[in-house]
Order: sequence, then C-alpha cells, then structure tokens
Amino acid sequence: MSSPHASLRSDFLKTVVERGYMYQCTDLEGLDAALSAGIVPAYIGFDATADSLHVGSLIQIMLLRWLQKTGHKPVVLMGGGTSRIGDPSFKDEARKLLSDEQIAANMDGIKKVFAKYLTFGDGPTDAVMVNNNDWLGQLNYIDFLRDFGVHFTINRMLSFDSVKLRMDREQPLTFLEFNYMILQAYDFRELNNRRGVRLQMGGSDQWGNIINGVELTRRKDGQTEGYKEVYGLTSPLLTTASGAKMGKTANGAVWLNEEKLPSYDFWQFWRNTEDADVGRFLRLFTELPLDEIARLEALEGAEINEAKKILADAVTTLARGADSAAAARRTAEETFEKGGVAGDLPTITADLSAAVPVIDLLVSAGLAASKGEARRLVRGGGVKINDAKVDDENQTASAADLADGVIKLSAGKKKHALVKQG
Repeated sequence: MSSPHASLRSDFLKTVVERGYMYQCTDLEGLDAALSAGIVPAYIGFDATADSLHVGSLIQIMLLRWLQKTGHKPVVLMGGGTSRIGDPSFKDEARKLLSDEQIAANMDGIKKVFAKYLTFGDGPTDAVMVNNNDWLGQLNYIDFLRDFGVHFTINRMLSFDSVKLRMDREQPLTFLEFNYMILQAYDFRELNNRRGVRLQMGGSDQWGNIINGVELTRRKDGQTEGYKEVYGLTSPLLTTASGAKMGKTANGAVWLNEEKLPSYDFWQFWRNTEDADVGRFLRLFTELPLDEIARLEALEGAEINEAKKILADAVTTLARGADSAAAARRTAEETFEKGGVAGDLPTITADLSAAVPVIDLLVSAGLAASKGEARRLVRGGGVKINDAKVDDENQTASAADLADGVIKLSAGKKKHALVKQG
C-alpha cells in the first residue's frame, strides 16, 4: 500500500514528510504544486522575548534551513512589534511586557543564531530577516480595526485551543493578548504584499494563528494576480520519549547561543538523549542521510551510545561550528572514558581558603537546582569529589582538595564541573 505522501513532487515537502517535520498543512497538494513550479518565499516568526533562542525553536530553524537547501527563500520574521504584546498561545498567564530597548537587545542576540543555519543576501533564495515593527509600529488603530477587524469573529477566536485552554482554567486572557492573533494574521498579509511570501510555518500551537493569516490574506488580496493562494504548515510540538518538554532541563533552557550555554553543555545535552529518541532527533536536527540514520537507530545496548555521540557532534557542528563540537567531544571522552579532568568542563570559582559545604558547590555549579536536591543526590550516592564518593550531606571541600589547581565535582555519571580557588 503506497504512502498518502508518495505523490509529492517538491523536494522540500518530501524532506518535511520523510524526516518527521509535518503535522498539519492547509492544502498539501496546492503547496506541493507551488513549490514544484518555482521559488516560494516562506516565513516563520520568532518573538524577541530573550536574547537567544533555545533548542525548542530548533525544528523551526531546521525547517527554514531545509527550505533554502531545496531551492526556496526563507524569511525570518522578528517580532519586534508583537513582542511588545506577547503570544498567549498555550501560556498559563500573560508574559511580562518588555521595553523597546530590551526587545532590540534580544533581537541582536537572536540574529547570531540564524547566521549559523542560513545564507543571507540579496539572491533569489538568500534568506532575509525582517521586523514586523516596521509595519505594526505605523498602524492607526481606528483604521486598522475598520479595515481588518471585520474579518475576525469573537466566536471563531474563542474556538482555538490556545484560547480555550486559558478560559477552561479560568485564567485571565487580556484584550491586549487577544489582539495578538489579529496582528500575526496581519503579518502574513503584509509579507505577502511586500515580499510575495506564500507560506507560513510554525509549531502546531500556531495553527489557529496561521489559519487566521491564510484566511485574511485570501479575503483581502484574493484577486491579486500571482498571490491568490497562500498556505500554512505546522510541525509537531516536541516532547522526549519520557514526556518531558524539549529544550528544558533541570538547570534551565538549552540555549543555542554560546554566550548563554557553553558548547560542552550543549553537546552533552544531545549526548544524553534517551535511546528511544535517537532516530527521531537524528532526522529532525541533523542532515545525515536517512539510510545512515536507520542504521544508527537500530543499534542496541552500549552501541547506541555511538549514535548519540554522532547526534551530539552533528547538532553542535551546525549550532556552534565543527571546532566547538570536536572540543566538546574531546572533553567528554577525557572526563568519562579516561577518568581525567578536562579543562573545558564548566568551571566555577569559590573561596576555598575555608571549608565550603559540598551541597553549596553543587548548586553554584548548576549540578543541582537547590540545596534540597543536592542533599538527595548525596543520599543517593551520586555525588563525587575528585572521583571519590561523598557519603555525608555535611561534607565540605577546601583548598586541600585541589588537584592541579581544581576540584572535580560530579553529580551522577554525566554531570561534572570544576571548582577553582576564587
């Protein structure tokens, strides 16, 4: 029996389906025809709520990368305007409003991420980065409501899952946030008019917003020759095999920018992938051929660890460069396989002239989220100082424990840090 996607002609959609990026599409057949007929500009929006993106955004970044690799034009939309409101989609409460200065600083940090994944320029398939504040900041509220408000019904907006979630939980949804979906729809229409954008992509939590944009653009500009048909495509929201949200760890977000997270920690995050996720993550986050991925995900027992290292190498190379990936792997091998102390491990300083509780060092090094967690780690036998088990919750460390100028602090088999005299 043939696959329902077997008839796809465009390289981009074939890749999207084969590698697991596809969740929903407004018109798969129509989009396939458009992608096969010529260059299709497509966009994904990113709100500037932090000065880096984390791995939770990596599927979207990889979608734009594959779009460009298959001959189309990526448009990175920075939400300089919508970040002033905050996307309410599937949030329990309103986001803290940011100042214009904070938004500008965040956008500068995020731009560094995309330079690693996309080729920017003036060519037909070169990526461009645009800021929706260029048009949202100029809107006249009365004119905007008159021209565009008539195309949105409260009934329809209340039907979207992202809104219903807040309503069901009896958590307030402000009118400011409610406007977000209208503004995002307007973004699509503006990008269609300004840059010929015909496709918006995003996570499945953006489906309602994307549908709004598709419908608004068709209604307002449906007779404009060449841009009658616009499309939406979403990717699945990702959780790990154990159900955890992708991109979050006990120590916080796994940031893509090196200033926010050392390359060793980034590499180690991927090295620690659950066995059941290896194949899926190789398809989504690397460019390895599918037959090689099939071979790697079939490995069992200790051999699956080699597949995890290949995953970590490939993802880190894309995000941080080949040199950073190689250095992270050397550090891991030195630490885990040779029992040594690698200089690239995360390092903290502490005043070791007097005794310092080990549980305090665990928290300071980010190996435990709290002193309570640190005590539980000690009680569970998972804490070591210079590879010697710590049996006492009240044990201390001092300058006497320094070896070659550092103390090696370990929590479990895979989390390590160095402590230097401060």
